[in-house]
Amino acid sequence: MKKAIEGKDIPQAVGPYSAAIRVKDMLFTSGQLPINPETNELVKGDIKLVAKQIFKNIENILMKEGFSLDDVVKVTVFSASMSYFNDFNEYYATLFKKPFPARSFFEVSKLPKDAQLEAEVIAIKS
Repeated sequence: MKKAIEGKDIPQAVGPYSAAIRVKDMLFTSGQLPINPETNELVKGDIKLVAKQIFKNIENILMKEGFSLDDVVKVTVFSASMSYFNDFNEYYATLFKKPFPARSFFEVSKLPKDAQLEAEVIAIKS
């Protein structure tokens, strides 16, 4: 059985989808934009601040179901520019410890709301 994850500290989906779905001990997030859930405003500018907001949103989703970043096994990042790669990596390295989750980082032509980054994760409770 699947369970939709929502809450006041999680940005509202910008379309007909759930912010995350839990199935047994697995949690799958939808792509998270750098939206501040308190203001519903998109964070733009310094890519480390953008990434920080995205992962704050992801952590809020994870915590709602008793997960943490330690349970993340896969991260997918969509970027409006590969020029963000190094700065993103600097921030990302502060989030995870070895063994790091598997990760993909893609440059895409456009993201919803003209965001600079979007990220999604898969977490498994072990």
